[in-house]
Amino acid sequence: MKASELREKSVEELRTLSEAERKALFDLRFQHYTGQLMNTASLSRTRRNIARLETVIRELELAQAAQ
Repeated sequence: MKASELREKSVEELRTLSEAERKALFDLRFQHYTGQLMNTASLSRTRRNIARLETVIRELELAQAAQ
């Protein structure tokens, strides 16, 4: 998901998405450690998605605090 698409969502929706991505990352790591993960690029893609979500959440929080 692009950051511009994420900025249109509320903070609560973003937190829900972040939690879902964190659970997905946990599952991917588990699969990787057990040798079941075929596409290892999904690990870095998921980490980047989490970072993107957390960045947008922080931007929105700072914007609300400035008002």
